[in-house]
Amino acid sequence: MPHFTKSHGLGNDYIVIDPRDVPFELTPERIRLICDRHRGVGSDGILVVGPADGDIFALRIFNPDGSEAEKSGNGVRIFAKYLREHGRTSQDRFTLRTLGGDVPVRLELERGRVAYVTADMGTPRFDDVRSIDVDGERIEVTSLSLGNPHCVVFVSDLADVDVHALGPRIEGHPAFPAHTNVQFAQVTRRDEIRLEIWERGAGYTLASGSSSCAAVAAAFRKGLVDRQVTVVMPGGHLEIAVNDDGGLRMRGAVEEVLSGDFAPDVLARLGAR
Repeated sequence: MPHFTKSHGLGNDYIVIDPRDVPFELTPERIRLICDRHRGVGSDGILVVGPADGDIFALRIFNPDGSEAEKSGNGVRIFAKYLREHGRTSQDRFTLRTLGGDVPVRLELERGRVAYVTADMGTPRFDDVRSIDVDGERIEVTSLSLGNPHCVVFVSDLADVDVHALGPRIEGHPAFPAHTNVQFAQVTRRDEIRLEIWERGAGYTLASGSSSCAAVAAAFRKGLVDRQVTVVMPGGHLEIAVNDDGGLRMRGAVEEVLSGDFAPDVLARLGAR
């Protein structure tokens, strides 16, 4: 078996590793090296295969800074494709168990390969943070959890937002002691939102599934969108649906990039040889 497989969802890329296939333990230091785009494989995070119990498959998600994430929308789609195409399951419907809750998934195949994955991302829980002070400026926000934390900032024009400057200030704001994922959202139609994302533990990200769900949930709560919304991001688009019970369903593409082994030089730096 290869040491790892790399895939992406709309440019948001993850490495999948089964701990049984590598000669080292995954530590924060090793995760940072593997995710390094200059000295490692390079990715926005690592998905770690856990034990299976029937049609329930455990998944751990790590950010490129070595911290552990509760849930990832692109990550669950990538992991679902991996399980099906690498012989871990023959089913097209099953459940992923994450720290942020169970995620039922449904696969769509084209020419024998998983092309799209639909995931039930759960019901949002909103909190009482309505505005925050950033460098003397009061910013209106919508704060919620989908098993992982999100802060949505609605703007009139994304072109006016310096995501790289404002994103990290909101991510680490004292209102969010565990830090938060940040979404800058522009509602362009009742069925479309444009989004820029600053991801907790990863930084600027081309796309995010849970961030897309959070933005739609916040917009729907404010009466800005209908139940079926396309979220457009720099990496591509996702289809998000708000169910009658408030639950969120996400559908999007996923592609595998490569499978490979860590070379001896990298294994030496990982302390494996």
